[in-house]
Amino acid sequence: MKLALQLNVIDPKIGGVMIMGDRGTGKSTTIRAIADLLPEIEVIKDDPFNSHKSDLDLMGNEVKTAIQNGTTLETEFIKIPMVDLPLGATEDRVCGTIDIEKALTEDDHLVDILLDSAASGWNTVEREGISIRHPARFVLVGSGNPEEGELRPQLLDRFGMHAEIRTVKDPILRVKVVEERTSFDQTPDVWLENYEAQQQELRDRIMDYEVIL
Repeated sequence: MKLALQLNVIDPKIGGVMIMGDRGTGKSTTIRAIADLLPEIEVIKDDPFNSHKSDLDLMGNEVKTAIQNGTTLETEFIKIPMVDLPLGATEDRVCGTIDIEKALTEDDHLVDILLDSAASGWNTVEREGISIRHPARFVLVGSGNPEEGELRPQLLDRFGMHAEIRTVKDPILRVKVVEERTSFDQTPDVWLENYEAQQQELRDRIMDYEVIL
């Protein structure tokens, strides 16, 4: 699972990863943790679409028009955003998100919209009185529990990778997991400091691989 996530960070063209596993195997925790490994990117300041500073194909319409007219726009460095879509989100409540639980078993058109956006690199929002189209380059990461239902083949085929996670059976490793969690809860700053060197080494390796690609 960790390797699949890291590979998608290095090369987003892989096409995302679907992670399936039992409850309590750390799927969501690991997915959120990958955000700490993501590098900073330079974008147009205060732009809602995080437009690229020079690539016209990665700019929203307003920024593109301003650049073409010779306007100098201020930029800033930000961490690559990670968007955690909530379970049970529907089209009328959160624009552009899907009901993950239904997506596992039903032919939900919202799933297809999101997958098409990931594949095409463009997000189109058509609402009453609203029409927006902007570049959307992102890595799609999904997670689910096999007990909740089987994945539609059409859905699974749209992910570049598929990882299956099993519950840890080794009692020594299970104790280690609990001890590490307890240590983090009691002294989070000390815990983070203890692993910062390994974390930075991993960040550097990922950036080196990106350069090689």
